[in-house]
Amino acid sequence: MRVALDVLSATLLLTAVAFVLLAALGLHRFDDVFSRVHAATKSVTFGVLLAAAGAALQVDTGADTAKLILAAVLQLIGSPASAHLVMRGAYRTGAPLSPHTTVDHLAETGRVAENGDGRDDRPPPAIARAVDD
Repeated sequence: MRVALDVLSATLLLTAVAFVLLAALGLHRFDDVFSRVHAATKSVTFGVLLAAAGAALQVDTGADTAKLILAAVLQLIGSPASAHLVMRGAYRTGAPLSPHTTVDHLAETGRVAENGDGRDDRPPPAIARAVDD
């Protein structure tokens, strides 16, 4: 039974390494900050979850397993929230979009988010441009 757990744990850990490697490749290959943050967030989050699952199969105590579960939950909460804030800040400060971007929904609506306080949340004019088809 222990051999099966070791094989499953090693498989989960190697798959986690593959996802983190894909995230690094995405950071290197993609054109703009939005694609890069997306690649890093999705792949690394799933990689951390797989690594935590693989490590949980190797630890002996319930306290260590609980710590790994807590780390996975915090990763699931923190990573998408921080990626959203980074992308929102990049968009609002005029980070250039990829030439492959065909639709900019935020520029079409003229608002980044409803904030309820009457402030104008429109993006700067440099990024509220039409994209060539």
